[in-house]
Amino acid sequence: MALFKKRTVGKPGEWYYCLEHKKVEEGPECPGKDRFGPYASRTEAEHAMATARERNLQWENDPKWHDAPAGSRDDEN
Repeated sequence: MALFKKRTVGKPGEWYYCLEHKKVEEGPECPGKDRFGPYASRTEAEHAMATARERNLQWENDPKWHDAPAGSRDDEN
C-alpha cells in the first residue's frame, strides 16, 4: 500500500473526458494519460470524441502534413 497518493493535475471547474471510463468528469479524477481536456464546459467535454474525429480528419486531409497523396504509402511493397 502506497503511503503517498500521487495527485492528478487539474482544477475543479475544468471538465475532462475520460477515455478509460468513457464519461465526463469535473476536475481531475483519472490520470492525464487517460483523458482529454480540460474543457471550459461540460458540453464541450461531452463532445470530446467528435471533436477529436473532426480534428483527425482535418489533419489527414491537410496537404501540409503529407508528402504523398492520401491512400498511398512509401513503405508498402
